[in-house]
Amino acid sequence: MISALIRWISPLVILLPLAAAGGERLPDGLVTMGQRDIAAAWLTGPSRIYGHGVLGDAIEATGLAVKMRDGRDLSYRQRGASVFEDRRARLADLDGDGRDEIIVVRSYLARGAALAVFRVVGNRLEWVTETPPIGMAHRWLNPAGVADFDGDGRLELALVVTPHIGGILKIYQLRRDRLVEEWRAPGFSNHAMGSRNLDLALVISGRDQPVLVLPNARRTGLRKVFFKDGAYGAVDLPLAQGLPITTLAAKKVDTHGRVEVTYTLENGTAGSVRLNF
Repeated sequence: MISALIRWISPLVILLPLAAAGGERLPDGLVTMGQRDIAAAWLTGPSRIYGHGVLGDAIEATGLAVKMRDGRDLSYRQRGASVFEDRRARLADLDGDGRDEIIVVRSYLARGAALAVFRVVGNRLEWVTETPPIGMAHRWLNPAGVADFDGDGRLELALVVTPHIGGILKIYQLRRDRLVEEWRAPGFSNHAMGSRNLDLALVISGRDQPVLVLPNARRTGLRKVFFKDGAYGAVDLPLAQGLPITTLAAKKVDTHGRVEVTYTLENGTAGSVRLNF
């Protein structure tokens, strides 16, 4: 039975004024409200040192800030070689210790993007690990969701590498403070170049493990990614119109918990597709 719709663990995100505590916030940044030890997390230190503009402008963050549940303000600042090419710092308990890690896209000026994990250690924010950088400047990745996709009791991180130029979906798990790749497959996207919308992916709780729904590489159809019989797989959910998808959402449609994925196309047309589990 479908129990819930989720995109991220601790997913509540709100807009706050630029005067939020912890330094100058990224102008288009979002504040993530936590449910465990971290009360809130956001990006700080706007900078133009990385002229990519994948999110609509060339202003990226150089810092990370959190408000702890006990009232402490902690921060982390990068020093020149990289920026946070993102709008939010995500929160999830990746190692199962009851405390949240902080997940954010980190882009190196010469080597492109990586997905980085930070955690609170004492009175500091410390880098834990990250995926390998893509390997060249102006190459980006976008997180797609976090959930226990394979039912092993530990969370996995899903992301799309280069979502604008032939995206590759990768799924990682944090093991002994290393992000270990569990699966990859080509043919995905979860972002339109220059868009502020980072949420073209849905994690939906199914009968067994959660499933991930996101666009294909051209954003003209949807794909459902799942774990079954000991392996990951994907099936296509084609859309009749064949135009690029710009928004994605989901809702329960009956008392049995069946889910309908709704979408908007580039020309403003709305549509939906019902999921079968």
